[in-house]
Amino acid sequence: MEDGVFPGAVALVARQGRIVFFECVGYGSIVPERAPMKRDTIFDLASLTKVMATIPAVMKLVDEGKIALDDPLSKLILSPDLGEKRDLTPRLLLTHSAGLIDWQPFYEKLRDHPLKKRKRLLKEMIISEPFAYEPGKGSFYSDLGFMLLEWVIEERTGKTLPEFVEKHFFGPLGLKRTFFGGGEGRLLQGMAKEEIAATEDCPWRKRVLQGEVHDDNAWTLGGSYGHAGLFSTAEEIFAIANMLRDHYLGKRDDFFKTRTVREFFRRQYIVKGSDWALGWDTRAWEGSSAGKYFSRDSVGHTGFTGTSIWMDLEKDVIAILLSNRVHPKRDNDKIKQFRPVFHDAVMEELGLANA
Repeated sequence: MEDGVFPGAVALVARQGRIVFFECVGYGSIVPERAPMKRDTIFDLASLTKVMATIPAVMKLVDEGKIALDDPLSKLILSPDLGEKRDLTPRLLLTHSAGLIDWQPFYEKLRDHPLKKRKRLLKEMIISEPFAYEPGKGSFYSDLGFMLLEWVIEERTGKTLPEFVEKHFFGPLGLKRTFFGGGEGRLLQGMAKEEIAATEDCPWRKRVLQGEVHDDNAWTLGGSYGHAGLFSTAEEIFAIANMLRDHYLGKRDDFFKTRTVREFFRRQYIVKGSDWALGWDTRAWEGSSAGKYFSRDSVGHTGFTGTSIWMDLEKDVIAILLSNRVHPKRDNDKIKQFRPVFHDAVMEELGLANA
């Protein structure tokens, strides 16, 4: 905090499925007024949406045989024209090796159209977007791939992503503070602003975002999409992560088959030098946000707003760090230097630095 990495943060660490550290520090907001950070503060998870919502939904469809990882989109999406994207597969999309560009400011064009038409228009935009490289021949982190995965989920289930994950995961796990947040045309109901960590003082929305999705594309689409929009707390993220851990270890099989979870956590080796599992990152040899002590086959993910989760499947450690580093401005990137320091300190404290 003294170095200005973030106004505040919540950290939760678990060892062998049991919480061993759970603390908060600093402020959930500093402008327009200060509000203290709390252990149950709700955060805009940004790209942790991918691993906490979209990937479990895809896992469920794979687990039940409703889709296969190597099915082409032309088999999964009933659309008259998928263009060059027709042969892309969930495996390529999940490993960020589908040839797609990382991001586009779709919201700039979408906001000129009525809200109810924007999803259809977005799909058309993604289909017409030229490839950045030949599919399967490179690896480039992409939000667009997860937008396509949401389309697959909708097609195969007849439900929106928020509806599907609430029914199959958040509801059964008893989660009360995990939900897709406010977007254009959609306000959060029954939630006080001070319960939610603030993000950016947005230059084009002209207000501090608190309970509104920070990601501009997701906000313009009503607050949710496959790449961003989920809000949650450290404790409820742990509930999801620990459920996945239990399945990976074969301790339960009520949500997934163990082999499904193990396949999604396995580094895929589709592209030489890529460390992607199926939607999850794994610890790179150099420069990982997990630091230097997490095992090579650990899985994790980060979020633009200052959030992260890392799970060491070998040493049986889960480390969740939620911060509001984009508050009040997004150009503060000191979190990149802080994350490995935090994760190294976790492993040192647990006596696992040299294990």
